[in-house]
Amino acid sequence: MGIQSCVKIINEWDIVAARQLGRNVAKELGFGTVDQARITTAISELARNIYLYAGHGQICIEKLFIGGKAGLQILATDSGPGISDIRQVMEDGYSTSGGLGAGLPGVKRLMDEFLIDSVPGKGTEIKTSKWLR
Repeated sequence: MGIQSCVKIINEWDIVAARQLGRNVAKELGFGTVDQARITTAISELARNIYLYAGHGQICIEKLFIGGKAGLQILATDSGPGISDIRQVMEDGYSTSGGLGAGLPGVKRLMDEFLIDSVPGKGTEIKTSKWLR
């Protein structure tokens, strides 16, 4: 595992800080501008979800080097109310905030790997990765 950098999500400015961190790490790894945009959009969505639904949490970004492949992993964690119906939130067009965000299905489409673990009353952990082509 690589070095992890984290941003605590407490207010809206932290969403911007998390996006910036993600863009910087993606650029360092050699991702092109299109993939950098995908990564920052995914981070934005995950950080906004933490801010809106859990109140606070953190986004950690880690460089991955596995079997000659390089990539980036985003880990979004919170100890908020959790998600009672993961299948429902993974449906396109589902929104509880009335926002136009891509939501979690959008994050899953933007990235190469996507894992979600949520326990109602305990919180949510989302781990998603993007690999250099």
